[in-house]
Amino acid sequence: MVSKDQTIGGVIFVVCVIVAVGYFIALFFTEPLKSLGLIQDVAGFRYWLLAIPVFIALIAVLAIGAWIGWTMLTTPPPKPIEEYKFEEEESKTEEESQESKKE
Repeated sequence: MVSKDQTIGGVIFVVCVIVAVGYFIALFFTEPLKSLGLIQDVAGFRYWLLAIPVFIALIAVLAIGAWIGWTMLTTPPPKPIEEYKFEEEESKTEEESQESKKE
């Protein structure tokens, strides 16, 4: 028996394959589509066939960048590291330097 997630994954896979094959046919085999009367202007059709996915990809990249910026803007800064840790390290280095001077 197939789970719900596997069914959704299968549907997504089939739809993506159909869209990819249709896009390939529409982009590289425009003359048969024109002879069938499905398109009239081959150059304009090819232009929009390339321009629309590029536009969508650009908007997606910009949306991801805006989301990263928004996340950085609204995230509070991390709490500072306790100063006593630095003081302990400084005192240890001072003690070591004094011991080395004695020798």
